[in-house]
Amino acid sequence: ETDVARVLAMEVLGNGLDVADRDEDALTVREAGLSTLRRLGAPECAILNARANLATTYERMGRRELAQQMKRDVYSGRLKLYGEENDSTIRAAYSHANSLRSLQRFDEAKSLLLKMTPLARRILGENHDITLAMRSSYASALFEDADATLNDIHQAVTTLEETERTARRVFGGAHPLTVGIGNSLRLARAALGARSVCEAMAAMTPP
Repeated sequence: ETDVARVLAMEVLGNGLDVADRDEDALTVREAGLSTLRRLGAPECAILNARANLATTYERMGRRELAQQMKRDVYSGRLKLYGEENDSTIRAAYSHANSLRSLQRFDEAKSLLLKMTPLARRILGENHDITLAMRSSYASALFEDADATLNDIHQAVTTLEETERTARRVFGGAHPLTVGIGNSLRLARAALGARSVCEAMAAMTPP
């Protein structure tokens, strides 16, 4: 159990089980791996990495509340350990924001993304995949919100159009990031069209 190579092998096994869609088995392995790291007094960075992987497995299994809580804790832990201007912290913030979006906690997700996206641009660069993914996630949170205004949806479409063009130029049209942004753009355009029709009909309705 104290063999570092064996502990790392558990993480690799968990990753493989995730890829194979064997979520229950992956959960068992990841929980055992995290427990082992804690018993061994492993460095905080290793424990945070294990918790991040475990949160991903929880999310895949539909346990989104638990995943969100763990991703929040991972972000908080990395913030304390590394500070804001760090690749690991920025990635954890992006993951946390997406978990908030999945729970439709859009205001919290947008607030976090507004705070961290400028840091991603400065630390990682305008064309980095995480920077582009964060811009896309913010735009998605804008139009997915049931309380979104017409201006919010317009902003979402504009942001996704710009981000999709950049992703296509940097990574190519077949890259998963480009494809994902393109899918979000189609949904945003559909939302904009539906909202525009509704508002036009409302304007034509006699008082």
